Amino acid sequence: MKLLFTSAGITNPTIKDALVRLLGKPIAESDALCVPTAGYGHPMGSPAGAWRFIAGQSPLPMCDLGWRSLGVLELTALPSVGAERWVPWVQEADVLLVNGGDALYLAHWMRRSGLAGLLPSLSEKVWVV
Repeated sequence: MKLLFTSAGITNPTIKDALVRLLGKPIAESDALCVPTAGYGHPMGSPAGAWRFIAGQSPLPMCDLGWRSLGVLELTALPSVGAERWVPWVQEADVLLVNGGDALYLAHWMRRSGLAGLLPSLSEKVWVV
């Protein structure tokens, strides 16, 4: 897994260039999944905050960069969907865009959903948080 840690999203050309280097291709040719889960665990999190992140209305831009495709991967839903459905979605994406929030809540749902166990097999995937 390739990691890009930001403190405020993709907010300047240097961070954007780093993302493109990690992807190995332009953003417009890349498929992204956004993960809003951590926001729900934060005391100030809300459904409106998740929507702002997904819709590119957040002051921490990630989802509004011109991706070829953008989907939502809500970790709390994955146990009820079944791995046979969601694992291919993750494998086919170029990048996982992870919203900030409560890191322990995110870690819990990564383990419970099965995503944490899948990560070692995703050596070329980019994880942006």
